[in-house]
Amino acid sequence: MSSPRSGSLKGILFDLDGTLIATRRLYVESFADALEPVLGERLSEEQIMARKPRAERRFLRELAGDQHVRATLERFYASYETRHEASFEGIYPGVRPLLQALRQRQVPIGLVTGKSRRSWRITGPRIGLGDFAVTVFDEDVPAPKPDPTGLQLALDALRMDPDRVVYVGDSVTDLEAARALGMPSGAVLWSKKAHERQPFSHEGRELGARVLDHPSRVLRLLDGEDGPEESTPGSGA
Repeated sequence: MSSPRSGSLKGILFDLDGTLIATRRLYVESFADALEPVLGERLSEEQIMARKPRAERRFLRELAGDQHVRATLERFYASYETRHEASFEGIYPGVRPLLQALRQRQVPIGLVTGKSRRSWRITGPRIGLGDFAVTVFDEDVPAPKPDPTGLQLALDALRMDPDRVVYVGDSVTDLEAARALGMPSGAVLWSKKAHERQPFSHEGRELGARVLDHPSRVLRLLDGEDGPEESTPGSGA
């Protein structure tokens, strides 16, 4: 995506996990806790991440089956809350100042995430990211991203056209969902481990996204400014 002309973007939608907050370890441990009684073994981080979980309920149903999904979900939420203090890895550096700057500018901002509303009710009050003009969770859509329904719901709520709003996310499915609606997108590098950065940069550019190495780059994207996309190394979460 070439940089939009100055003033052309009027709103920003964010993915949440891996974009604004670092929850990989929390999710891996909670998924492993929830699934161990059903599978008879504890899945490793590599085994869980290889399946690219995009939504809690859908991921657990896939592995536990319909018969066990309700009990598995309850174990997941119990573990997610119990482990939150020790395993939540924080808000990515630069995210709070970014959100503050956007709110000072009165730019409408929203969340479109595969996270469940129930998990956000655990995390949200603990971290204080502030209010969003619109929030769309997994329960609100028929299918996970790259299905663009969540983005469309957010655009409808904001009463904004897709070419006036940028979607910022950390996965290929985020970028594909934006492209399906003709939305500009930003590919987040600040949450990526070193070995993940180059492949995701390439995938992002292939999908027409602007590659962003720090949250401050989102403001430059909003302003239509050109500049280096990657300037500092990062280890991510």
